[in-house]
Amino acid sequence: MKTTICRDFMFDIFKNMVKEEWRMHSSLFGHRGFALFPVFIFLFTFFVSLVLPVFREIVTDAQIALGIHYFFLLLGCMIGAFGLMGREFMNRRFGQASLIAYSSRVLPVSERFVFANFLGKDIVYYFVLYILPFVAGFSLAAEFVPAGIFSIPSVLLTLVLTLSLSFVIGISTVFFLSTVYAHSGKISLFCLFIASILLLHISGNMNQNVLYSLPSLSFFLDPSVSKLLHSGILILVPSALSIIFLKIDFPQSQKSFSNSFSKLCRLLGSYRYAAFVAKDSLDLKRSEGGLGKVIFSFVLPLTLVWILLSALGRVMPALSTLTIFALVLGVLSSSMYNWLTEYDIFASYAFLPLKVSDMIKSKLNSYLFLNLIPLAILTLLALKNEPGSLIPSMLLFLTISLYMVAVLVYLTGLSPSTNLYNAKTFALYTLSVVPLLMLNIVLSMFGPYYSLVDLLLVPFALYLLGKGFEKWDGNNCQCF
Repeated sequence: MKTTICRDFMFDIFKNMVKEEWRMHSSLFGHRGFALFPVFIFLFTFFVSLVLPVFREIVTDAQIALGIHYFFLLLGCMIGAFGLMGREFMNRRFGQASLIAYSSRVLPVSERFVFANFLGKDIVYYFVLYILPFVAGFSLAAEFVPAGIFSIPSVLLTLVLTLSLSFVIGISTVFFLSTVYAHSGKISLFCLFIASILLLHISGNMNQNVLYSLPSLSFFLDPSVSKLLHSGILILVPSALSIIFLKIDFPQSQKSFSNSFSKLCRLLGSYRYAAFVAKDSLDLKRSEGGLGKVIFSFVLPLTLVWILLSALGRVMPALSTLTIFALVLGVLSSSMYNWLTEYDIFASYAFLPLKVSDMIKSKLNSYLFLNLIPLAILTLLALKNEPGSLIPSMLLFLTISLYMVAVLVYLTGLSPSTNLYNAKTFALYTLSVVPLLMLNIVLSMFGPYYSLVDLLLVPFALYLLGKGFEKWDGNNCQCF
């Protein structure tokens, strides 16, 4: 009897965590808008997969599988990365909310059990939200076009399993890193920095077959019990260590800081947004993870992207690795706008003679300063690998970065992290970005200087920014 009650209670915690996640997302993005999000993923995957025969003329089925599995690995890392900054994000943006995971001490079960359920909830919830609609769209497209091995039902079932394994490997790895960070932030960030340097160093001499050693991917290409066990080890060991060494005590030590704000303002000069840029830099430095977030959520993924593109460049010499990297860098750099708006709300400035557009412009100024980081990375890689492509690659990066942030501002205002989960907004964002990216990939095959065509985007991006300022100034709900 006691065992049955405990089992029912355990299931209740898991079930309520799933409901909690759904209610939090649907209240932020609208019930209908969020419910349509997996439908949009299904439709988007379906229509993109219809051109699968074209892709198969230049890449093999194994390379398509490689790209898909590493995409879901990175997606799992992004979902798991919430563990690094989730506590501060919830406190600053949703202080009125009290999540079950952060109320574990009042529940009649151990904190480790609660967080094990939290991990399981993330896996199941995002499986339904991302993986299931993705594979469903992929499967439906395979009924209409020649899809090679992906048209075989048993292969598609295997794909569901292996994409799930890739996703969970990403979640469990970052969950473990966030646990290490909870015990010692300096050690975890130092390890990440060293890992990034080592990966960049070996990428030039790496055999492309190394990329296929990801157990979930290798199981998809050649199923065996040993590869399945390797995937299980990569999931269970980090997850078990994270739960065993779980740390939820965060003693608040008293901190004092010198007047860095005034010093930064003087350093930045007297232009209009100097004070806002100084505040954003101090917020980033003093927030959870500090400047280490740059390494954790930007430099490390970029390192993996460069390794993947380097391997792809050996298979497809027509592609300019540096040009494609500049394109990806421009896309990823737009995520820094999300950082700058993550912990700030307009209500904090409502008593000042400011408009929403003033706040957006201040974030864009900070965004320009942060773009010096990817620009430096691109310059170093260009000088080392393709010096002749430096100028067109830099112009491509700057143009794409400007266009991406202009689309973000117009569609999401000061809340990109939340508004993009609305299916309609995400659909508009995708339609504004994906065709442009595909066109640039095709143009890169004709040489790096074809990317200069993207300079035509600059006036359109500036126009879009102006329309975005007008749109959000006229928005009655400026508090979020």
